Amino acid sequence: MSPVGEAAVELTDAAAELVRRLRRAHGPLMFHQSGGCCDGSAPMCYRDGEFRTGGSDVLLASLRVDGVVEPVPFWISRSQYEVWAHTRLIVDVVEGRGSGFSLEAPEGVRFLIRSRLVDA
Repeated sequence: MSPVGEAAVELTDAAAELVRRLRRAHGPLMFHQSGGCCDGSAPMCYRDGEFRTGGSDVLLASLRVDGVVEPVPFWISRSQYEVWAHTRLIVDVVEGRGSGFSLEAPEGVRFLIRSRLVDA
């Protein structure tokens, strides 16, 4: 499956550094952004393939991160994609633990989505 568009998602420098650390510790990675409650604004980072995607998910981007050999797929639930279709997602890192099973939880930080509207 081809990504919707590389311009749809970007990583801050802090997020890219965390991705590099997580890649060294866990191997190839993936992100999934759900539209659920609780940490719905927090993308979850998993070992690539650990989170099962299907017809209700959209491959939004394959992120290229300096120092990471393979692209990091960024998936989003189809319902959330429809809401955020005209939004550029910016993956950032903030202090504090989120809830969930994202790989960065033991690091004392969590990924967070910041966003801005883009032209249609």
